[in-house]
Amino acid sequence: MKLNGLLLALLFVCGVAAAQTSTFEKGTKVLNLGIGLGGSYYSGSYWTSKMPLLSASLDVGIVDNVLDKGSIGIGGYVGYSSAKYEETYLGYTFGWKYSDLLIGPRGTFHYPLVDKLDTYAGLLLGYHIVSAKETGDWANIPGGGFSANASEVYFSGFIGARYYVSDKFAVMLELGSGNLAAATIGVGIKF
Repeated sequence: MKLNGLLLALLFVCGVAAAQTSTFEKGTKVLNLGIGLGGSYYSGSYWTSKMPLLSASLDVGIVDNVLDKGSIGIGGYVGYSSAKYEETYLGYTFGWKYSDLLIGPRGTFHYPLVDKLDTYAGLLLGYHIVSAKETGDWANIPGGGFSANASEVYFSGFIGARYYVSDKFAVMLELGSGNLAAATIGVGIKF
């Protein structure tokens, strides 16, 4: 009896999935604008201000009919965040201002599961640039005012979904964008 129920459920899911139309196909161009939530950078005390990750990504469909109704897209990504650490000791204030910039290409695989919902998974290969600058009273003393820059190649996997509320406008959620943000919410604009 359980086997018949599982087979019936599987046939139903396959039938529903087969009836879906793709919201992303060859030639489609979508601009995502998002704000990051969570992440492990800049956690703990003494952080006086944090700007969450602000990001923009472009996704362009290049191949259709992958695994029957899936499609592949390529595009680019840029994200920026900053934070300020500040502490007071013996009446003097000292701290650091950090900035993060992530830029690079990304690829996506889209597969429709539900009408008006563009579900996808992808990979980002980027360049992560971090800068830090000393702030507060210590930055103004002789020998103070230190600054530093670093960069690294950044690789990340992600999954996402865009739900289209109209033909050209969607709400978007992406998970797994690494340490810069645990999740990104925003909008997608198709043109």
